[in-house]
Amino acid sequence: MIEAVIFDIGNVLVDFCWEEYLESFGFSEEIAKRVAKATVLSSAWDEFDRGGSEEEELIDAFVENDPEIEAEIRQICKDVHDMLRKRDYAIPWIQELKEKGLKVYYLSNFSKKAERECAHTIDFIPYTDGGILSYEEKVIKPDPKIYQILIDRYGLVPEKCVFLDDKEENCKGAERFGIHAIRFTTREAAIEELKKLGIY
Repeated sequence: MIEAVIFDIGNVLVDFCWEEYLESFGFSEEIAKRVAKATVLSSAWDEFDRGGSEEEELIDAFVENDPEIEAEIRQICKDVHDMLRKRDYAIPWIQELKEKGLKVYYLSNFSKKAERECAHTIDFIPYTDGGILSYEEKVIKPDPKIYQILIDRYGLVPEKCVFLDDKEENCKGAERFGIHAIRFTTREAAIEELKKLGIY
């Protein structure tokens, strides 16, 4: 029997599409790919998520990855979170699950910069029973340590938990602990999967 639902934040409870974001700048497809490779797909981003570097150091590291597109990189880093929006269903969904007697947690690689600048976007956090932000622990999904931290901190039984994340590798990380994992595409699809676990 499921006792707890664990949410990823990015793309599950908040709406942010990297591709749409880059398109909003009018970058060519080639430049957009280079920007992505130099920034969120680089090891420097992981280090930032772990709390190992400050924002300006991170941007400098991005530029070092591809100096020819320094202007584009600095442009997106200036307002990288402007398109983050809370999904309309975030708080109602959390409340709905809690009314069913479930505990609700979050486990996310949401960055320090995002948490600081987007409080309006993640104002659903107080409605949860707690959670883990990767930069606070200096470990990010799918590193097994972050799942263990969540389990230990809240005394969770993995087999009685279900985890929703938009990335397959993160779901596989949870499954290695015996946690039921649902790769999130839409809320409707996720609910259909939750029904199979007896939640709805």
